[in-house]
Amino acid sequence: MELSARNQLKGTVTGVKSGSIMAEVTVNVDAGLVTAAITDASRERMGLKEGDEVRVVIKSTEVMIAKG
Repeated sequence: MELSARNQLKGTVTGVKSGSIMAEVTVNVDAGLVTAAITDASRERMGLKEGDEVRVVIKSTEVMIAKG
């Protein structure tokens, strides 16, 4: 699959928490752990499970951090 997004990190799924609407998928990449919230329907369609080799694709217009 070809994507225009340049921020792609290869990694391995280390955890999947499935809920009624959303799922939380944790991926181990070279820089550490990345956790993404996706729809549970997408998780099911992709058949995501621990040990799967995936790419984390980051396409965002903003990232914010706040303290205090």
